[in-house]
Amino acid sequence: MGEADSYYLQERYKPCFNYPLHKHDAFELNFVEHCKGCRRIVGDSMEVLGEYDLALIGCNLEHVWEQHEGKSELIHEITIQIPADFFPDSLKRRRVMQPIAEMLDSAQFGIAFGMKGIMTVYERLITVANSEANFRSTQLLLDILYDLAESKDYHRLSSSHYSHAEVPVTSRRIQKIKDYIDSHYSEEVRMESLSALIGMTPNALSRFFKQRTNRSISNYINEVRISQSTNLLVDSMLSIQEISFRCGFNTISNFNRKFKEIKGMTPKEFRENYKKNAFLV
Repeated sequence: MGEADSYYLQERYKPCFNYPLHKHDAFELNFVEHCKGCRRIVGDSMEVLGEYDLALIGCNLEHVWEQHEGKSELIHEITIQIPADFFPDSLKRRRVMQPIAEMLDSAQFGIAFGMKGIMTVYERLITVANSEANFRSTQLLLDILYDLAESKDYHRLSSSHYSHAEVPVTSRRIQKIKDYIDSHYSEEVRMESLSALIGMTPNALSRFFKQRTNRSISNYINEVRISQSTNLLVDSMLSIQEISFRCGFNTISNFNRKFKEIKGMTPKEFRENYKKNAFLV
């Protein structure tokens, strides 16, 4: 992609996924069809796909699509990369750009769209793929991004701890609790210690945290611990038992149970699957 280009597009029909784990300094909108049973890895997220997949990946976030259990011999893939400086802060601050700006912020963790969102833009994606990269096709691409953003039909993929993206602070008291947990996840985190930080009773803190974050404090603690464990599973040679203790789990059985509950696989399976793809380009 040249410095003057608004986007880079590549369309492929292929029998399998064979590109390695990679990252780049650009947003990537990746559409795939005929991919049932294949798997998408984004940061520390792994999801097995249905017949269609559409994901938006933020800058410098590791990702790969792999064959896994896919049986199709004719995978159709459209990859669109958009340079980060195409969306300067001065543009994202404009009121009309707010939906896209919010979606791009979420894309720093990687986001995947549901079927409603995919079908909303399917025909236009095909049109862009078959068009010359010019003003009109760029305008159509912006229309696609806007409608995807307006649909709200997407979910976040990688955890904040893995992607190193910043989560907006909606409450200073909530952030104070999160900061404490982020620093003490390897220890026993007691509700009395947390509530003392912000002058609330433990019961009041539980209700306050759930109202503001839509999850319990115990769930957040487990998410932080599992997120930290994925880093160690990928980037260290520590045993799974050692990783479980370093991340605050008192037994390896509890670690295995919580890991599978959050990630959909055991720590051993996660390490093996990730190491297979651990070649950055």
